[in-house]
Amino acid sequence: MAVAPPSYCFVAFPPRTKDGLVVFGKNSARPREEVQEVVYFAAAAHDPGSKVECTYIAIDQVPKTHAIMLSRPAWLWGAEMGANEHGVCIANEAITTREPASETEALLGMDLVRLGLERGATAKEALDVIVSLLEEHGQGGNYYEDGSSCQAFQSAFLIVDRAEAWVLETVGKYWAAEKITEGVKCICNQLSLTTKIDAEHPELRSYAETQGWWTGDTEFNFSEVFSLAEDHLSCCSGQESLEKQEGNITVQTMMDVLRDKASGVCVDSETFLTTASIVSVLPQKPSSPCIHYFTGTPDPSRSIFKPFIFVDDVKLVPKVQSPFLGDDDPVKKKPRFQERPDRRHELYKAHEQARSVTENDQDKGQKLMRIMLDLERQGLEAMEDILTSTEVLHPAEVVDLFYDCVDTEIKFFK
Repeated sequence: MAVAPPSYCFVAFPPRTKDGLVVFGKNSARPREEVQEVVYFAAAAHDPGSKVECTYIAIDQVPKTHAIMLSRPAWLWGAEMGANEHGVCIANEAITTREPASETEALLGMDLVRLGLERGATAKEALDVIVSLLEEHGQGGNYYEDGSSCQAFQSAFLIVDRAEAWVLETVGKYWAAEKITEGVKCICNQLSLTTKIDAEHPELRSYAETQGWWTGDTEFNFSEVFSLAEDHLSCCSGQESLEKQEGNITVQTMMDVLRDKASGVCVDSETFLTTASIVSVLPQKPSSPCIHYFTGTPDPSRSIFKPFIFVDDVKLVPKVQSPFLGDDDPVKKKPRFQERPDRRHELYKAHEQARSVTENDQDKGQKLMRIMLDLERQGLEAMEDILTSTEVLHPAEVVDLFYDCVDTEIKFFK
């Protein structure tokens, strides 16, 4: 059975967090050489009866889609994580369960991340979108850009807005969800839901009984019923770090947790690497803007988080977008993935070049990282000013915010 990459995602609510902020974060662990791009899609209206081409299948489009910002493996349509203009954030986890994941091409969990963001204006709306599409189209297909083998997984999601979060875990088309409104929650590549279930597929329990996984005589525990062996035990060491910060969790706290290699949250193994990271700050006060920080490069311990705020006419950032190959892309042709094109974007290449220099010259590397972290700190302080300001944010102030941060980072690397 395929080994799920050990990604981690977190959410923390007031009063654990400072200043009435909801703080969301995710490290995306993927195959080491995979490139992630950061892409923005504006809100759009769509013609009746039109279709949308997801990674492997086409489905009915909806009349209107929200503006979204995604961090995604550059070969696929969906996303590992992202946010929309309404302050909804979603992250995906690949998981293995007693029910083998389908290799038949359908929607990927990562497609469902994007679809939830495009169609849901709240966390609950996004959850409803995801489970209805799961029921209609199912999930399945290769999670990796790999023509030699198909590795398929079930999906878990952390869906967050300014007011609440939902942990959604799926087994085929069956699912269960827990609503979170306080404290700290972490999910990773194992099932985590137990007996507190706030919403579920109407046939979930009867399906478990027909499979012989639950007798109906005991309390229904989702993880125990659907996990492989003892796989349902807690896997989230990063949660302890956050819980120690009683009332003091900030953006910086979340970034520190995502950079922590000792805990295993920042993955750097022979097979997998944290290929991109995100931290989002969602003020519970609706008049304050949500701020989303993306790395767009591997390993947050040697990357910097760059801020993005949704405004109209936001400036696009080609330097974090991979080359577009259209119908010539090996993911579009069958059999799929017969070639591996170079998907590196300009920021990725600059980051890669800087890494090779710093690995050969430790002093130079430490100096560069200090400069980069100082750049990041300046960005955090500027965003703090926006959040604490009593004045309404003028869109012109931030329309090229992410563009400028990426541009500055590349200049420092060179």
